Amino acid sequence: MERQDRRSQILKILARSVRKIIDEEVPDIGKLQEIRMRTGQPLRITKESRDISLPEGAEEHIVTKEELRETMEYISRYSLYAYENEMRQGFLTVEGGHRVGVAGKVIMEKEKVKNIQYISSVNIRVSHEVIGCADTLLPYITKNRQVCHTLIISPPGCGKTTLIRDLIRQISDGNTYVKGCSVGVVDERSELGGCCLGIAQNHLGTRTDILDCCPKADGMIMLIRSMAPQVIAVDEIGTREDIHAVEYAMQCGCKLIASVHGLDMEEASRKPVLGELIRRRMFERYVVLGNGKHPGEIRGIYDERGRVLCKE
Repeated sequence: MERQDRRSQILKILARSVRKIIDEEVPDIGKLQEIRMRTGQPLRITKESRDISLPEGAEEHIVTKEELRETMEYISRYSLYAYENEMRQGFLTVEGGHRVGVAGKVIMEKEKVKNIQYISSVNIRVSHEVIGCADTLLPYITKNRQVCHTLIISPPGCGKTTLIRDLIRQISDGNTYVKGCSVGVVDERSELGGCCLGIAQNHLGTRTDILDCCPKADGMIMLIRSMAPQVIAVDEIGTREDIHAVEYAMQCGCKLIASVHGLDMEEASRKPVLGELIRRRMFERYVVLGNGKHPGEIRGIYDERGRVLCKE
């Protein structure tokens, strides 16, 4: 995605007064990570991991109820009702794959979230694609041009989603290291594909099928039964149901690309259920990420026995 396209996608969903401030204060949209609007509070952005109130060096702009209402009208194309299914999850995805989180009064029905009304906070997370960021990893997680079962272990904010997105693209399209194959993606939070109205906004390859906004455990089984993927990719597995679905997919002959929150292999091994898969050597490769200058910076790559294949 070109930066100019990304800039226009972000600006057009903001209230006009907020749009003017962002346009003047953030010349390089490529460094922008978040825009946070809270009723009665300063307009804030996250840029290069710094939390900043705007305008910088001047009196802060206080977000009004009208600005939030206008922003939500642009985001929902003047029909919040049409986005009710997305709203009940607490976010919407807009053109470009940018995710808009919302907070306000939660409406319940039969002990489940039905919708969010009286929205008081909006968090726009700017989608960033880094084409080629998985180039250095691919030789280590493939054998004979086939993908190895791979678990990516990473603390939050270290670029694991960006890395997985590029892995999916390369595995789907194929290259020197891997034969192009069908990839099934379960995108529970619309972060990998960034689907808007069912269409992926990010580049996930020509042989990729996506289940958007679908629970991971259900989605993996659905894909196996309906799309016969050779590789399944999921982000942030954690529940017992997720782990059992991963094991089921492996037993069905699918290769897995998955991620989990953690600092290192030792911490991942201590997690309930997942730790048992690790001890049984179900995954063939482990990739540990850390905070670095670039998304998806690798601290270490290990085989199924925990032996070091590559280390920073």
